[in-house]
Amino acid sequence: MHIKNILARTNRCFSFEFFPPRDAEASTQLFQSINDLIPLTPAYVSVTYGALGTTRELTHDLVVRINKETNLTVVSHLTCVGSGRDEIRKILEKYQASGIENIMALRGDPPEGQGSFVKPENGFAHASQLIAFVKKHFNKMGIGVAGYPEGHPETPNRLKELDYLKRKVDEGADYICTQLFFDNRDFFDFCERCEIAGIHVPILAGIMPITSRKGMMRLAEKTLCVRYPARLMKAIARASSDEYVEKVGIQWAAEQVRNLIDSGVKGVHFYTFNKARATRGVYESLGVTSSAQLIR
Repeated sequence: MHIKNILARTNRCFSFEFFPPRDAEASTQLFQSINDLIPLTPAYVSVTYGALGTTRELTHDLVVRINKETNLTVVSHLTCVGSGRDEIRKILEKYQASGIENIMALRGDPPEGQGSFVKPENGFAHASQLIAFVKKHFNKMGIGVAGYPEGHPETPNRLKELDYLKRKVDEGADYICTQLFFDNRDFFDFCERCEIAGIHVPILAGIMPITSRKGMMRLAEKTLCVRYPARLMKAIARASSDEYVEKVGIQWAAEQVRNLIDSGVKGVHFYTFNKARATRGVYESLGVTSSAQLIR
């Protein structure tokens, strides 16, 4: 089912994201995590995409396996990085033949060690061009795009940033899923600015529970625009071990989700980092055992 249709038939939806496995063993472990999260009844799950083909076959295999072996709707990420039009067409043909109906269209980050994005030969420079290509040649495919509540690291001009986002929506994107954030005020402000810019598709909020100090630092180094509120930093600083850091992170994420639901958010997308425990902890903190209880 298209994510657009899922969003149209419910007050809000809850979904989970996984990153691509590095090898067959990791793929098996990841599928176990997915099975552990199925009882939470997500509206869909998504699988991210490795740069320059490093995990594409494993990603495709996992997406197809989820589609075949579970009742979950699955979304596969698709980027412009390292792929020309012909390769992207083949990827989409594979997905179409496998019954995959949804993609997340992204420009993608440059590979590690490459300073800036380089347009592939006969490829696309922007996600909006990728979306236009998909709509032209695979018009039955549902499309999601990314939003940046704290700002895109490569677009300091926040007005142009919204222009670029609107272009993606105008080309045919069905919904926006935001990058993670830790202060809901950033998300609400982003939604208001989208409204002013004439962007009216559903916006899903990206949430990630912190589980360790090391992971927190790694995220800060990798994601240039991540902002940790002082109150969260103080709570983490008080934690005596990573066991308690995880408890703080789960509680913080649960409070974010509770506030988002009370404010009428259309959806929450959990960045699971391929682990079930923290996401399940958020649900337990909210006092529910499935997403259906959060939709009421």
